[in-house]
Amino acid sequence: MLETGTAAPAFALQDQNGTVHTLEEYRGKKVLLYFYSKDNTAGCTKQACAYTERMEQFRAKGVEVIGVSKDTVAAHKKFEEKHGLNFTLLADPEHTTLEAYDVWKEKKMCGKVGMGTVRTTYVIDENGVIVFANGKVKAADDAEKMLSVLE
Repeated sequence: MLETGTAAPAFALQDQNGTVHTLEEYRGKKVLLYFYSKDNTAGCTKQACAYTERMEQFRAKGVEVIGVSKDTVAAHKKFEEKHGLNFTLLADPEHTTLEAYDVWKEKKMCGKVGMGTVRTTYVIDENGVIVFANGKVKAADDAEKMLSVLE
């Protein structure tokens, strides 16, 4: 996990509609960048839906919410449509941004060891600096916790 006070790594990734987004385009805005494992899994769906339900509160604070996973653009589009998501989902199937943000790690699941995304949330300030980092994210509680962090 990257430390607070660190410059957030640049990225250029496609969203669920195929539009490329860069960190630079968000200069002057706060960005909540959250990394999750996989579209349409139980925890990731709870987390995304909780952000959708609270989106007006995030926007009122001037915060752009962006989710990132290794899923494809097409998978993100299906995820967005199935659950009525109202924020940007970025596709990183090559893991370049996941690695840059130090969230692509060795994980153990069901006795097997493999590489995967460690659920992590970052808040990046208007100048592109990480001002909050949470590597111990509970999916269902993340949106609510982040609202309190942003107070």
